[in-house]
Amino acid sequence: MDKQQVLSKMTDSGLVAVVRAENEDKAIRIVDACIEGGCGSIELTFTVPGAHKVIEALAARYTPEQMTLGAGTVLDSETARTAILSGANYVVSPGFNENTAKLCNRYAIPYLPGCMTITEVLRAMEAGADIIKIFPADLFGPKIIKDIKGPLPHVKMMPTGGVDINNVHEWINAGAVAVGAASSLIAGAKTGDYASITETAKEFIKRIKEARGQ
Repeated sequence: MDKQQVLSKMTDSGLVAVVRAENEDKAIRIVDACIEGGCGSIELTFTVPGAHKVIEALAARYTPEQMTLGAGTVLDSETARTAILSGANYVVSPGFNENTAKLCNRYAIPYLPGCMTITEVLRAMEAGADIIKIFPADLFGPKIIKDIKGPLPHVKMMPTGGVDINNVHEWINAGAVAVGAASSLIAGAKTGDYASITETAKEFIKRIKEARGQ
């Protein structure tokens, strides 16, 4: 799957599931539940023990048509390269890292760095970032999307942090091309209620479509 296909799949659904878990088994069960709920864009964070091995397992478990697999919480280019070689289709960072941007550009892999200010967004865009991850999004709320789009109307943004089914329409209406959902989506994993993850994913996607007028 080439770079543009990855970005298109991510923005078409509008939902990226941010998967954090204590072990590989739980991470895979969360991913299974998300995909069953129609969320095919997965961000497997490097806070998961043995994350690169989990990425390898997921890449073997699902086809590109079923899942677009990203690596999250990537702090440096070394981790990004490990993720890419393990099968990650895109790379997400909590902040902007220039060397990671260069490496992702070298391999034609989408890079989504976390930014919060206009200066950070400009630096990331100049380095070739494809989508800007607004993080932590709950500090300012949907208003920050419109504020950034004032001087930078062409920037593509994906808020992560504090996005849930009750406010997702506000983020989409503000101009977000997608949203990242973590605890609000996968909370059921704490009690083993993976069915609730599937239902929450369905509700997220439903509300995103409604906000887009689809």
